[in-house]
Amino acid sequence: MRILLAQNSPYYPAHGGGDKSNRLLVEALAQRGHECRVVARAGSYGPQAHEEYLRELQQRGTGILSAEGGVVSFVLNAVAAHVATGAPNLRAHFAQRVAEFSPDVIIASTDDPAHVLLEVALREGRARVVYLARATLALPFGPDCAFPSEAKTEALRGVDAVVGVSQYVADYIRKWSGIAAVSLPISLQEPGPYPLLGRPDNEFVTLVNPCAVKGISIFLALADRMPSVRFAAVPTWGTNQQDRQALAARPNIELLDPVDQIDKLLARTRVLLVPSLWAEARSRIIVEAMLRGVPVIASAIGGIPEAKMGVDYLIPVRPIAHYRPALDEQMVPVADVPEQDVEPWQRMLERLLADRAHYEELSAASRATAMEYVSSLSIEPFEQLLRQVVARPPGEPVTLVAEPAPRPAASPLEQLSPEKLELLRLRLRRREGSGAATSGQWFASAKSPGTPQLRLFCFPHAGGGASFFASWERSLPAGVRVMPAQLPGREARQREAPLPQMSALVEAVAAALETYLGEPYALFGHSMGAVVGFELARFLRQSRKVLPLWLCVSGARAPQYRLGHVAPPDPPDEAFLEELRRLEGVPQEVLSDPEALRLLLPALKADAALYRRYVYEPGDPLPCPICAYGGLEDPNVRREHLEAWRAQTAAEFRLRMFPGGHFPLRSGREAFLGALAGDLEDLLGRR
Repeated sequence: MRILLAQNSPYYPAHGGGDKSNRLLVEALAQRGHECRVVARAGSYGPQAHEEYLRELQQRGTGILSAEGGVVSFVLNAVAAHVATGAPNLRAHFAQRVAEFSPDVIIASTDDPAHVLLEVALREGRARVVYLARATLALPFGPDCAFPSEAKTEALRGVDAVVGVSQYVADYIRKWSGIAAVSLPISLQEPGPYPLLGRPDNEFVTLVNPCAVKGISIFLALADRMPSVRFAAVPTWGTNQQDRQALAARPNIELLDPVDQIDKLLARTRVLLVPSLWAEARSRIIVEAMLRGVPVIASAIGGIPEAKMGVDYLIPVRPIAHYRPALDEQMVPVADVPEQDVEPWQRMLERLLADRAHYEELSAASRATAMEYVSSLSIEPFEQLLRQVVARPPGEPVTLVAEPAPRPAASPLEQLSPEKLELLRLRLRRREGSGAATSGQWFASAKSPGTPQLRLFCFPHAGGGASFFASWERSLPAGVRVMPAQLPGREARQREAPLPQMSALVEAVAAALETYLGEPYALFGHSMGAVVGFELARFLRQSRKVLPLWLCVSGARAPQYRLGHVAPPDPPDEAFLEELRRLEGVPQEVLSDPEALRLLLPALKADAALYRRYVYEPGDPLPCPICAYGGLEDPNVRREHLEAWRAQTAAEFRLRMFPGGHFPLRSGREAFLGALAGDLEDLLGRR
């Protein structure tokens, strides 16, 4: 395909997360053999800006093809870029490039809120137009937008496909415009390895792009309250002169130059703050920091919880609800900023700065979670969407990507009034001292407000953590809350010793579940987690507790295969790692990263030993239904091993098989989650 990116912002080098993501997206498409070009603009126009841009490219060793007529052309990673530097008529320049290149697809995005380039793309006629939504503020509709416009909304209805950077954004678009947006991974990461940079002795508590919408008010208040702490601010596209003056007035805030090589900044960062007060679409820098083990404290707003992927340290804020009909000198809408409660930010930051062991736990949890996420990122879903858009007749809707049914655009926290947010904070503080931390320690999502129709408690494979289930909830029925178990010895509980016996683990989990047994729930476990779920159900029955409505087991032989089992000796590390590679239980990026492997190996070995020593004791079948899931190519768990689970229930039994090996819930994710969603829909429908 011939693909043209229309970028009404800097392309390379670029300091904005969306700009960087756009570059990596088209570079990934070019690596797949597509002919890709970009039309973009420099940060400023004029002869001086033109010369400065040329010097910047030369210093970076970028080969310049031409630099005539106020346009600099170069090739970077197989993508031809044409950057307007000397003349501000970007619209005419873009129309000329469209005519010359004759693209099959034009990619536009929310970095062009005035639709300067989008209008040209739609008027061109032959090329299909795909729109990337990376910021709800820049959309012309809904409560998050700064400048509503029915005309611009109607223009967006004329594009061939709209892709949201997060599920939050896709839901927002569907709800407030009726446009059939889909969510796809369009914020790819640069290839690793990713160095471990998060250290308690690093220099700064850092905020990138300090401005009103990014929470500069919280940042300044923290600097005032914590004068002995060194803070760093990195001004980028949103920082105006008033912001700079406020930052410069604090002696413990240092202004740092923006960088496009994020490691240079994160190597100096002790804690990253993301106190956004607008509905962030996802926030690229959160994932970048977590990948490098830098703890992140962030607002529980918009798509940020998706970026955090279940890792703790999200704080409710009072979001910006109103923008004035004006732009500041940075061309950013002027916001009316609500007063914020800084106390929880200060409390969390003080703990991270004072408790080295806790810092290291959060650093390890952040890194492991982000590694797991990045190992699943691929350009292929977006490429497949482009292929369908090009192949289908004009006007026919895109049906390629399996999307869950539309769900409310805002999280429960964002729907609360400021008064109710304050009441929630007070209740959470009371719970912190009331013993409720036990449940929150095992099930982090227990802290989410509201009562769902069904809680799905999930138990991971050997060495796995809660992050394995981080994005499941948006693919399941709206009434289901996913409650991933965080077992000792991994992620946020990295420094705790893993429990050595199945019975001890089951009893501890049962105690953590005590709070929720009066509400409808189901259990899910994969591999070792399936046995944990099974033995937990048996322990609850023995203790005369309320049993689950459903037990879902995946990738595990029926427990009777362990009747009279004699545990073999523990294998040497090399043999153990080879087995992990064969089963694909741990991403290759982790297995090849010595630091990540050092953090994960103790939990992996402990879990494998626990499962290796598990011996089944015969008992009566459970009264709850069982559904078994498995991979058709799993070398160790075959259909008959899964079929044997039928003997463990006196109620209904279902068996689902999927293409793939031991982890069909990874290799065949959409089919697997679709089947699980269907089974849970049936369960909810019976209640």
